[in-house]
Amino acid sequence: MTPESLFREIDAGTFRPVLLVVGADQYMRDRVLARITETAITPALAAFNHDRFVAGESSIDTVLAAANLLPMMADRRLVLVRQLERWETKGDSEQAPLDRLASYAEAPNPSTVLVLVADSLDGRRRFAQLAKKADFVVGCEPMNERELQGFVVAEAKTRGHTIEPEVAALIAQLGGPDAFQLVDAVERLSLYVGPGAPIDSDAVAASITRLRVEDSWALVDALRARDPATSLAILGRVYDARDRGLPLLGAIAWSVRQLLKLQSNLAQGLRLDEAARRAGLFNPTRARELADSLRTARPGELELMLEALADADLALKGSKRLPLSVLEGAVLRLCR
Repeated sequence: MTPESLFREIDAGTFRPVLLVVGADQYMRDRVLARITETAITPALAAFNHDRFVAGESSIDTVLAAANLLPMMADRRLVLVRQLERWETKGDSEQAPLDRLASYAEAPNPSTVLVLVADSLDGRRRFAQLAKKADFVVGCEPMNERELQGFVVAEAKTRGHTIEPEVAALIAQLGGPDAFQLVDAVERLSLYVGPGAPIDSDAVAASITRLRVEDSWALVDALRARDPATSLAILGRVYDARDRGLPLLGAIAWSVRQLLKLQSNLAQGLRLDEAARRAGLFNPTRARELADSLRTARPGELELMLEALADADLALKGSKRLPLSVLEGAVLRLCR
């Protein structure tokens, strides 16, 4: 199940006796655990009804004993076990911790919510297979590009703001797969624009990076036109030494990837509106302009741009050269 489906169950007052919270997205895991902790037990009685363990530091006997206790003056107990993957190497016999957890999960204490947390778990193990079959796995894997964009929109809405899809996509690109960074970015934007105001490209340029969506596309256009003067002028205007140009480079790469997706979709015979939607381009005017510009694209042009941008990314992260010098070199390389 997804975290959202679990939240709906919790809001309806349903608590499963066993939950396996697994995945590499720490932000989402923390959100799941926070929601369970806030709602499963009465805060005033938490000292009596909330046990926390780390697999490998506490024994499986201790965990199961805690899970089998009856709640004190409350409806349920909460037992949390972190780093469950540390028990994967404890043998394959019936006494192995994960196998004993599987046996417990087949007939759990209904008055306990046993929450087991792991970055990942071997799907071949009996416990993992049982968790999947019985549907008590809460998946917290890193979000893909489209999910990240939706996450930004949802975070903005929670704070009372509207945000254009293209701006949300830019923020998702700048923050990458790290949900913590995205939440921090939206929070800063919310404080910048004020209560109820829309989050737009100008707000992103003012509070996250000096680059606006329009600047990114203008720079890509200048690079594709092999116009070094215009390209360097735009670069000089939007470069921010505080972040070494990494968000700027990421935004340019995002624009090129969107253009490449549009080109691929059109080559498959899709209508422009559908091709743009699948490419994550929601501005009809810009989509038409980009489609027109693709008619003059040189073979492999966009792939070569991404290759040059990837080289610049490596240089920014590992070279001792000045960041602006690295970016200027990449611009001149692309304008040859």
